[in-house]
Amino acid sequence: MSSGILTLEEAILRFARGKHNDKPIARPAGQKLVFTNGCFDLLHPGHIRTLEAARELGDALLVGLNSDHGVRQLKGTGRPILPERERAEILVALEAVDAVVIFDELTPQRVIAALLPDVLVKGGDWPGDQIVGRAEVEAAGGCVVSIPVAPGYSTTAILQKIRGGARRFPETAAARPVRS
Repeated sequence: MSSGILTLEEAILRFARGKHNDKPIARPAGQKLVFTNGCFDLLHPGHIRTLEAARELGDALLVGLNSDHGVRQLKGTGRPILPERERAEILVALEAVDAVVIFDELTPQRVIAALLPDVLVKGGDWPGDQIVGRAEVEAAGGCVVSIPVAPGYSTTAILQKIRGGARRFPETAAARPVRS
């Protein structure tokens, strides 16, 4: 199951273009690499829709996954809910995802610069001028695509609902106590 969870070195050898250690690397002829990234802490339909839309833009989708350390720095204490290896395993199991690279930095800048994907995808909640890796991808002839965020889905909102406990959900008839 973990064969799609790659180190950066493995991802470079499989997907990069250009040179690595002074040896030319070429993607398979005509293969268009798409890259996106995120925490993917609790996978929800918004994530799935974004990943599927991203995959439709090319021949292979590589997902950069924030490490546990990175998620804690970005989202705060109590996160991530699932450890990085489990989040990666879930992502790799999706039909739309070809491989996952876990990165420890706050941004995927180094990963993007090393791979130079043909298409860099981010959710529409990111302003275009703040998309990390944009300059490198565009300088290499690639493009940046912003995919609209599916409304109503948020890992933070899901966690708030969970942490709010059962009192937030209406009581069903089956769960009501019987009075005699």
